[in-house]
This record gives sequence, C-alpha cells and structure tokens, in this order.
Amino acid sequence: MQFAEARALLDQYGQEHLLEFYPSLEPSRQRALRRRIEAIDFHLMTRLIDQWVLHEPAPEKFSRIEPIPLIPKAAANPRAAEAVAAGEDALRRGRVGLFLVAGGQGTRLGFPGPKGAYPIGPVSSKSLFEFHAEKIHNLRARYGCPLPWYIMTSESNHDETREFFTQNSHFGLDPANIMFFNQRMVPCVDMQGKFMLDATDSLACNPNGHGGCIPALVENGALDDARNRGIDMFSYFQVDNWAVQVADPYFIGLHVLHAAEMSSKNHRKDHPRESVGVHCLCDGVYHVIEYTELDIYPQLLETTPDGKPIHSAGNSAIHILSADFIQRVYNDYEHFPWHRAHKKIPCLDHNGNLVEPDAPNGYKFETFVFDALRFIRHKPVAVEIDRPGEYTPIKEYDGDNSVLAAWQCMNEYWADWLEAAGCNVARDANGKVAIKLEISPQFALTKDEFLQRAHARDAGKSWPTQHDLAIGPNGEIILGCGEH
Repeated sequence: MQFAEARALLDQYGQEHLLEFYPSLEPSRQRALRRRIEAIDFHLMTRLIDQWVLHEPAPEKFSRIEPIPLIPKAAANPRAAEAVAAGEDALRRGRVGLFLVAGGQGTRLGFPGPKGAYPIGPVSSKSLFEFHAEKIHNLRARYGCPLPWYIMTSESNHDETREFFTQNSHFGLDPANIMFFNQRMVPCVDMQGKFMLDATDSLACNPNGHGGCIPALVENGALDDARNRGIDMFSYFQVDNWAVQVADPYFIGLHVLHAAEMSSKNHRKDHPRESVGVHCLCDGVYHVIEYTELDIYPQLLETTPDGKPIHSAGNSAIHILSADFIQRVYNDYEHFPWHRAHKKIPCLDHNGNLVEPDAPNGYKFETFVFDALRFIRHKPVAVEIDRPGEYTPIKEYDGDNSVLAAWQCMNEYWADWLEAAGCNVARDANGKVAIKLEISPQFALTKDEFLQRAHARDAGKSWPTQHDLAIGPNGEIILGCGEH
C-alpha cells in the first residue's frame, strides 16, 4: 500500500490521525506503518466501534435460563467404559489433534516471557510447556498415536515461544508434529472510537481473544494440515492450566458417541460469584455467561437451600471441537460474538510521548471460544469434572487461581497417590503436606497408572519415607525436597 492509498483509506473512516508522525519517520518505518494500516479490517472495526463505543449496547435478553445438563464424571457414569473405549479407539486411529492456546505473557506472574515458559514445577522448575509435553509423551507411548500439537501464539510472544521450544529441543517431541501459528491482532480504540498509536509507526493492538482460534486454525493452514493427517477433532486447552488432561479418552469418547460438534468440561462452582463463566441454556440455545455479566442475569446467582449455586456449571476452558464444525463456524464468522473490555492502554500523546494511563482510557475487543457453543446443532455434551487433576489455572502468583495455590494443589493431589502406594508423606499440624512433591506426567497421568507403574518398578522394595521420596534416573518419576 502506497501513502496516497493509506491516506485515502484513513480519510474514508475518519482515522487520518494515524499519519500524524508519518513525515518524520524513516522510509523503513513509514513502510511498516503502511503495512499495519493495510492489515486493519476496517469493515469489522467500523461495526465494533459503532456497536460498542458510539452506542452503548443493550445486553441480550432471555425469557428462560436453565442449567446445562451435565454428564457425570466417569466414576459415576455406568456407560463410562463404553466412552473410554470409544475415546481410546479414536486416539489409536490418529483422529485427535491437540490444540493449545498460548498467546499470553507472564506479566501477572511477574515473569518476563511467554506464560507457557513459566517454571511451574515445584521441584524441577519445569515449564508449563514441558508439563504438557510430558503428557503427550505418555499418551503417544500408550496409544501409539502421533498426537500432533497445534500451538496458537500471539504477536507478542510468537518468536519467543518458538525459540523456547528450540532451546529445549522441543521437549523430546518431533518438531514435524508441532505447528506454531499466530492469531489475529485487533486495534484498540479510545473513548471516541479512534485508533491509538503506541509508537510513531505502530498501532496499539491486542490479540483477538481465544475465540480467534477459529480463524487462526483455518487461515494458517492448521485445519488443512490436521485433515491431511486424518484428524477430525481437536482437544482444546489453555496453557495456564497445568493439570489439564490434554487428551482424555473418556471425554473424547463421549464426544464421539454423541457425534458432537463441540464438547466442554465443567467444574462445579464453589459459590455463585466465582470468577468463571456459567454454562447454561438461554431460550434453548447453549450460552456461556461471563462472570462479569452475572448482575445482568440475577437468576444465575440463585442458590439451593444449602447455599450451593443452582447454575453451577463453571467454564473450565477445556473443549473438543470437530474439524467440520470449525470450518462451519469460520464460514459464518462474521456473526461470531465480540466483547468489549474497558482498559488502561498505553498510547502516544500529540507530542509523540508514550503515556501510561492511570485509569481506563480506551477499549479492547476480543472473542471467546465458548461462544462457538451457540452454533452447535445437536444436543450439548457437557461433562462434569473434579478440579484436582483437571482444572487448576494459573492467573497470578498469589491468591485464587495462582502459582502458590497450584503448588498446594499439586502437593495434596500427588500426596494422595504416594500414600496409596504406602509412602508416609510428611504433613504439618494442620494436616497439610509439609514437603514439595512432583510426579512427572510422563511417568503417570492418573492415580491408577501411578500405582500400577510404581509397584511394578519397585516390586520387593520399600518406599522411601523421607524428604527425597524417590528420584528416577532422569528425574522423571517422583521428586521431593525440603519445606516451602
């Protein structure tokens, strides 16, 4: 795009201020700015600005909101064996691809890099990426399947993420089975709907949300790559959930048996205002209502006589999406819902100085993958899960959904395995585990697998009972040392 074209386009949409510093830029930076202007989807942005900035949107109205029917956990489902068999068959046939959303930075964790590179291992300091990679090693060995890994990054961490995998030799996985790709970026706007500059040659932008995985899979060739491999479903998970089962045979099997288009895992909410979306049926259509919208729909805050949420299906951000469904939603993506977030957005003032605002000064637009559930044509598949061993996201260092909370959960979760194997795990006066524990997912993904492998490995030997519980030859089995 040449300057005259860029100027005419910006004039057409009332965004000519983006060229305010253009005359002072070097030719290379002028070209960079023109490329960024050319990449803007003006049709989309005009619609979003009109809908979300120039006019205050009215919330959706529903005459009836009902709890989503949850399929019970495997232990409580008499058809669990049938589902597991169907899921294992799908894995062995190579029908499953893994889809990881990893576009976030570790800023809220106090970590300078991609969130997936955060050293979550309480003893080994293994990264979130490595924890997920070890699960893949386990599943590949068990089912003899390739399990290609599709990883969606963002503009802010794409190169760093690829370099991190290279530096770590892709965690022993074949690079040919790992595909990295970017999601789209969306310009931020100020309170008047004007685009913002964060440098004289750069627009302030944000990733288009995890709902951007739909166009990202299609436009970057990942969907075609998967289909060429015989994959017809993606197991979707987010990088900050260290505990997620990346390819759960029970979950996959339920998706297969129900011929589902998109399936979800749900944990029971602890209390009505827990900061997670709520899965529900709104006038018969599958919706997820974000926790920020609970006061708009007060019925979602209702409780049973004993104080438990009636609408208790919490969003765990764990899904299975069928390949054909992804293509169908992409073909109709213009109707995919968008959301607005009022944020503090660093931007240039009229003198070209970068300003860090003290209060929200603009809007970011994003999409949520769970909104794809509105497009399903069949009965929903929503499966109840326990939090331990399934859902322990890491959003910050301390507090709820934090690193410290995850470490405590790891301790209690793995201590149960060790005690079942006959190990005396040290606990404090309050009954909490008093040492750090870590069990590699490559060694065992479940308690049953751990007991089977542990007893087979150590037949005739007694389990250690001190701080150094057990260390495999490559540090891959059980680790424990010291107090927190």
